Amino acid sequence: MASTQLRLIATGSFSCYAVDDGTLPPALPRAAAPPPPASPKKGSKDSKKKAPKDDKKKDEKKKAAPAAKAAPEPLTAENEYKYSQVREIGEECQNDEELRNLIRTKVQTNGSTFNLYDGFEPSGRMHCAQGVFKAMNVNKATSSGGVFIFWVADWFALMNDKMGGDLEKIKVVGKYLIEVWTAAGMDMSDGKVVFKWASDEITNNADTYWPQMLDIARRFTVSRIKKCCQIMGRLEGNLTAAQILYPLMQCTDVFFLKADVCQLGVDQRKVNMLARDYCDASKKKFKPVILSHHMLYGLQAGQEKMSKSNPDSAIFMEDTVEDVRRKIMNAYCPMEPAKKAEKAEVTDAGKESMSLVEDDLKNPCLDYTKYIVFRPPGATFTTKSKTYTDFEDVKADFLSGALKEAEFKEALIDALNALLEPVRKHFSENDVARDLLAKVREYKSIDKSAIDRQFRRLDATAAGVVPADCHLVLAPAPNVNPALQTAVDLLAQIRLKQPNQPCTLFLPDWSAIVLSACDADAKLITAYFDVVVKSLKSIDPDLMQGVTVVKQSDCILKDPSNYWISVINVGRFFPLNTVQEGFDDEKKVGNVIDRLLLVADCIAISPKTVTCVAGDVHAKVALDIVAAYWKDAEIPLPTPVFMVAETTNVKLHDVEDVHATDNTEYFLGDDPKVHGKAKLKKAFCEPGNIEYCPPINLAKAFLLSAGQTLKIARSAENGGDVEYAKVEDIEKDFASGALHPGDLKGAVTDVVVKLYTQLAAEAKKDKAWTQALKALKAALKKMSKK
Repeated sequence: MASTQLRLIATGSFSCYAVDDGTLPPALPRAAAPPPPASPKKGSKDSKKKAPKDDKKKDEKKKAAPAAKAAPEPLTAENEYKYSQVREIGEECQNDEELRNLIRTKVQTNGSTFNLYDGFEPSGRMHCAQGVFKAMNVNKATSSGGVFIFWVADWFALMNDKMGGDLEKIKVVGKYLIEVWTAAGMDMSDGKVVFKWASDEITNNADTYWPQMLDIARRFTVSRIKKCCQIMGRLEGNLTAAQILYPLMQCTDVFFLKADVCQLGVDQRKVNMLARDYCDASKKKFKPVILSHHMLYGLQAGQEKMSKSNPDSAIFMEDTVEDVRRKIMNAYCPMEPAKKAEKAEVTDAGKESMSLVEDDLKNPCLDYTKYIVFRPPGATFTTKSKTYTDFEDVKADFLSGALKEAEFKEALIDALNALLEPVRKHFSENDVARDLLAKVREYKSIDKSAIDRQFRRLDATAAGVVPADCHLVLAPAPNVNPALQTAVDLLAQIRLKQPNQPCTLFLPDWSAIVLSACDADAKLITAYFDVVVKSLKSIDPDLMQGVTVVKQSDCILKDPSNYWISVINVGRFFPLNTVQEGFDDEKKVGNVIDRLLLVADCIAISPKTVTCVAGDVHAKVALDIVAAYWKDAEIPLPTPVFMVAETTNVKLHDVEDVHATDNTEYFLGDDPKVHGKAKLKKAFCEPGNIEYCPPINLAKAFLLSAGQTLKIARSAENGGDVEYAKVEDIEKDFASGALHPGDLKGAVTDVVVKLYTQLAAEAKKDKAWTQALKALKAALKKMSKK
């Protein structure tokens, strides 16, 4: 037979490959390309002719047209096999082409590895799906070029009071579980498997981990995050505020660990998909591949998955031969689907379907056979009368009655015990493993009712961040155009402090990120606070001398572990709808996180007094939550006094924010020459109206409150000069008509211009202040264009 080969055949408008087995005509020689047209000589008529406009446009389009994308390089046979091995792990893959491309790029082209990730909480027990099934899946992945990263969630176990809330005991349990995987055959050689402990990683990298979590939170609505709460074993109803935090943190883990593939169970699918959605929202080019493995059914009827809290719902790695026999013999093993009962409302996500593949039978014994016994390559299943090499044959024989239930179960018992025997042997013969197992058994006997949960918080005073018994003033969420009103409000709150009482001005920069303030740009947030604080010090330097200015992030990073534990404990205390007061599910979940942070901030500082501005509804609701936690959670700290500061409204026009313009109010970046006089000239100042009179309010805020007087200069025929020391006197004359709006505005203009001249002069001498103003003005200009 003639040898065959591929030949490229050109046929007019297209080309194709054909198999040349000797029957094709000989290849035709290529026609010679025509010579290029001769260029016209310089000075000739042709050289002076301009190309037609249409031809020019066509040429430009040809130049601008992007080159056609080359077809991706096909996987070699070896890498195609690696892809199939990895893909086999998942009941679902989001998505197949991205997984194929990952192996093409990292393994085939770069000769490197790719990262897969899964997490587990050391809780004392490991069922065979987590042990044997996981070990098999990990080996498939690592033999195909992957590095498997396990996120040991010891920090989360601590928060959930596992092992009596003792972190060292939790770490022992984590080491025990690693020994189980070693005994189960997980290949940990050559760095193929990496264990990262959350307590160490999050604490040591708090400055990157938590801002990442805050950025995720700011991009999604409460409604979207609620859909992920299945990972907590809860559906959307009856959530605590803390249960909103867990999906956000798990999503953060994906990016913190630089995972290329999220290889978790189907029950984690929704939160893993959140990570892909985050990539879209944040314009990240590469999304993690979601490879969701099957969740084994519980051994009892109606159990969609195994439960560590129900010992008879699963085979556990430490089960004895007798345990395995008892559980399998009692296991639910139907030959036909159960009758469909009237659908009841599902109140526990643990009872919601965990399978992406339709299966009306839901037979756990067949499930164990398919996903555990037949998982290794070349596996067989031997019954008393037959050896099977394919699961489908086992299933067919069982459903037809050719394989009886008793015989089927006996074979399954033998197969499972054969898989568990190396683990039993390891823990009986290896000294380290035996010692770990003894400790874990001892820890499991801890009486949960006797656990005295330790009160945890960041102690900002002990950390040297804030003075004890301080008066706490909370700066508002920043924006790119800080207003003079903000300075007036903050000064009014600072003045409420008691004589000789230290005062802390708290700048919530991380809260600003989660609220998307300044588009969550950390540099702009810092610039805003720089401008505000420096302006306060310029306006009232004596008052600001006794004020400690503290950035939230600096405070948190003094003891991030205890701070975030306190945040989560606050969240566990409150139902979500309590923290959510004032906004619905379509608002960003960052609003929930912001309020939890505020409570944790107040606990960290433990102030003697806390203030908010009268009329600030958001701040009032937030401080009400703080007060409720102090009262109802019975925390061992003195209860602060909550104060409301009456402030002066210095806005130039009484309009809704949506209708505000640049002339609505003064801003801290205003130019004294450009804005000082012009804005006040246009300000609202109705004759006789003292209910709302911006010029009077400005005089009150910047002259009279400081013990100075307002001087009105006018001609004798208009009443002559007059000097006011009290706001009541100004209001009396203005209401009666004795003080004309023009005279009032003229006098107050001098006050405002003087104030802004002073601010501008000090900003000019302060490089950081100048740069902050420039950054904010550039951002404002950019936003205005949008």
